[in-house]
Amino acid sequence: MQLSEQQKVPAPALPAAERKGWGGQFNLLRWFSLASFFIIGAVALGLGYISTRFVVTESIERDALLTAQFIQAIGDAEIRHASISTSRTMGEMLDPRHDNAYTDVDPGARAAARIEFLDHVEHLPDILLATVFALDRTVIWSTNPAMIGMRFEDDEELDESFEMKVPVSSSYHKIDEERPEQMLLREPQLLFIENYIPMFNADKSKVIAMVEIYKEPADLVERIERGFKSIWIATLLGGAAIYLALFWIVRRAAKLLQSQQKQLISNETFVALGEMSSAVAHSLRNPLATIRSSAELAQEIASQGAQKNIGDIINQVDRMSRWVRELLVSLRPMSDDSESVDLVLSIDDTLSAFEPLIKRSNVEVRFTPHSFPPVVSQPVLLTQILNSLFANALEAMPKGGVLSVDIETPKPGQLSMILTDTGKGMTKQQQQMVFKPFFTTKQGGLGVGLALVKRIMERFQGSVELTSQEQEGTRVCLTFKVATGGEYGAQHTAGRG
Repeated sequence: MQLSEQQKVPAPALPAAERKGWGGQFNLLRWFSLASFFIIGAVALGLGYISTRFVVTESIERDALLTAQFIQAIGDAEIRHASISTSRTMGEMLDPRHDNAYTDVDPGARAAARIEFLDHVEHLPDILLATVFALDRTVIWSTNPAMIGMRFEDDEELDESFEMKVPVSSSYHKIDEERPEQMLLREPQLLFIENYIPMFNADKSKVIAMVEIYKEPADLVERIERGFKSIWIATLLGGAAIYLALFWIVRRAAKLLQSQQKQLISNETFVALGEMSSAVAHSLRNPLATIRSSAELAQEIASQGAQKNIGDIINQVDRMSRWVRELLVSLRPMSDDSESVDLVLSIDDTLSAFEPLIKRSNVEVRFTPHSFPPVVSQPVLLTQILNSLFANALEAMPKGGVLSVDIETPKPGQLSMILTDTGKGMTKQQQQMVFKPFFTTKQGGLGVGLALVKRIMERFQGSVELTSQEQEGTRVCLTFKVATGGEYGAQHTAGRG
């Protein structure tokens, strides 16, 4: 449907303030993508960090509590095994310097209980170092003999553990060379846990000894690492899922807003043009009618030489009148009331109306009518669509060609009419602009025909597609919604009435 030489009629420009408001200065999708990425990322990292710290702390405290309960249970068992009075505790038996301090305890039984208890401590699983501190912070026993007899007066953690009077205190870290009590028998592979286990007197009112355990629980470390991986994978996947879901929602919203903005701009443009064009068109109709009447009267009495000039005047007046009619039709508000329309019958009527022009243009029409269900449209508007398309196709083939009309059913509930010509075709740039109001490639054209076609088709839930190749021709596909049986019956009932 290539129509002669290109002539662009631009739509009226919006004011600068409106262009700034609608011109995409603020890109919702871009800003949301960046802002939500950083916010969700920060929240995910924070939750992941808190979760991993919680897992580590809970795991270590649980392991430390079990270790403390085990050691304290061993102490109580050895006291009973040595037949020592239950009014005494293992904490009171640990310092060999006080073997004669308790007259009610046999020194031999005291020593035997202490030796058995320390032997159990020494053979705890995963142990790196075990040390027993007396109340004066002196090492009274250790798995590292070099530490026995050492005194640690400025150890804040040790002092704090003596003062806390809790069942156990624990922490995890790596080797600290500045802490002299960390004289481990072997270096841990990754990290180790330090437990301070207080040993109380009989009434639990005073800590009289402290057992310090350094251990490397390989199984616990593996479980912590697995917990780390699970938490971070879940956090990353959850954050990604939330981000993608919100991105999809905002992307749809941005597209909807963009579509509504374009529609609003288009509607405002049509309103402004309608007010202006209607006034101009109505003002021109009467003068044009007067000019044509005067020209027809003059033609009756004019000389043979003036006949051609008067005929040109009449032709130009008719062309201007046609412009006015097209302009008024294109700017007229459309009704949403739909009807069931016989597409095949409408095509036959349009071909009959264009038959003289088809013969003069030496165009071959290929159309084989078949029975198809009616489509949703309006008879007058469907005629307007077909008139615009057939007129464009015939004007694209001034020296003859082939005009093909096919009807297909692309999918249930739809009916497509494909109009193909062998005219001059269009460029890619022209195809992109062809449905814009007041864009035309015809010399003297108004540029509202195809824009009106698109507007009418979308009004009745249809669509229009145009493809073209230069010097090969143009293909236009109109896709209609098939009318339901109720609509079809109502139309024919009304027609019979």
